[in-house]
Amino acid sequence: MVKNKIQRFAEIETFENVFHHLQMEKAIPDFHLKGNWRQAYFKNNNPLVLELGCGKGEYTIGLAEEFPAKNFVGIDLKGNRIWRGACTALENNMPNVAFLRTRIENIYTAFSKGEVSEIWITFPDPQPQLGRAKKRLTSPRFLDYYNTILIPGGTVHLKTDSKPLYEYTLETLQERKHTIIDSTDDLYGDTTQRNGSLKDIKTYYEQKFSKLGFKICYLSWTMPG
Repeated sequence: MVKNKIQRFAEIETFENVFHHLQMEKAIPDFHLKGNWRQAYFKNNNPLVLELGCGKGEYTIGLAEEFPAKNFVGIDLKGNRIWRGACTALENNMPNVAFLRTRIENIYTAFSKGEVSEIWITFPDPQPQLGRAKKRLTSPRFLDYYNTILIPGGTVHLKTDSKPLYEYTLETLQERKHTIIDSTDDLYGDTTQRNGSLKDIKTYYEQKFSKLGFKICYLSWTMPG
């Protein structure tokens, strides 16, 4: 297993669809593609969509297959996980997919104001301890980061098996007067008609938690202009 990880880290250094934006100093500089992802890398002006904490990139890949007229960037710190999604994108010749190794709190240094149209947060660590609330990817601190890079009215999606995180997020959004688009604490038990990708694309963790009997929560909202 250790050998495989080492090999994967070495391989992704050579992948043309994987970028590294790692903090070596206290202050991290702006990434060289900031503000220019579509023109410089994707070579088009299509909407830019991010998956935060993308893991193996199942949602990034699934969405890119379903929406070829959009550009997708999967973001995660762990290169061993990104390797799988990056390989799939290369093997299937998917020019609308890229991956970025960085911390989520650094995304405002990698994307400029109004550069991103949509964000997906798929099965993040719920950080259940009260003292770690600021680390939740839907805390006010992170919501401010998203607002920095999203277009006015840009959409954010959350899928989670953690009902406490779902409820925390819903309460936070209501307090901040965000516009809730959709919400359910039982995505697969809810009879509401929704976009097929919500149920058709499943991450490793979604499959794992669903098999264990956990209900999947979904929440989407727009950021203020």
